[in-house]
Amino acid sequence: MGKKERNKRPDDKRPEARAAQREAYERKQRNQTLLWRATIVLVLLGIAAFAYWYYMQAKLLEAVTTASYPAGQHVAGKITHKENPPLGGAHNVAWQNCGIYSAPIHNEHAVHSLEHGAVWITYRPDLAADQVEVLRGLSSDDYMLLSPYPGLDAPVVASAWNHQLRLDGANDPRLRAFITEYKNNPRNTPEFGASCYGAVSSTATNDATLTDPSAGMAR
Repeated sequence: MGKKERNKRPDDKRPEARAAQREAYERKQRNQTLLWRATIVLVLLGIAAFAYWYYMQAKLLEAVTTASYPAGQHVAGKITHKENPPLGGAHNVAWQNCGIYSAPIHNEHAVHSLEHGAVWITYRPDLAADQVEVLRGLSSDDYMLLSPYPGLDAPVVASAWNHQLRLDGANDPRLRAFITEYKNNPRNTPEFGASCYGAVSSTATNDATLTDPSAGMAR
């Protein structure tokens, strides 16, 4: 082999290597293009899914009634509210501990819980036992109140601060949408971050809590 031949670069000796490199480069470019296209499709599908969910939430909550009560109106004793059950307005200085109650609770304490971000589910005392069990399951989370409420004009009523929804029953899909939208939501919770525990745990049979909240607190 001559000197000139020995000084040739390997690429000059193997043109097939250059072809392989070019093919590998083009394959990499194709893969990157496919990856970007797949990513764009997934992003668009995610946007479409979110838009559909948001639309369905809005449709489910079309029947929500609203009010514009200011927060911080603490009053001792019995209070007459415009709505039944109330969804805001004047309330007792002590809130009702969030949880599940098998007897009615005082409006005055429950409204204060709404001010802290709770959703209060009330139901007719004669609601079927299996429906009450469904409500108990939904109310086992934090910032949830559940209690029977004599005289309701709907089988189930869900209330949050300045928002309320009358429902056909425990399995009404609007109930879950209401909880998702309004429970401890900083947009509509006047005292967002405030506790829903550490106050009154007694029921409406104890009127003493309306003037002396400590009478209904756990010892």
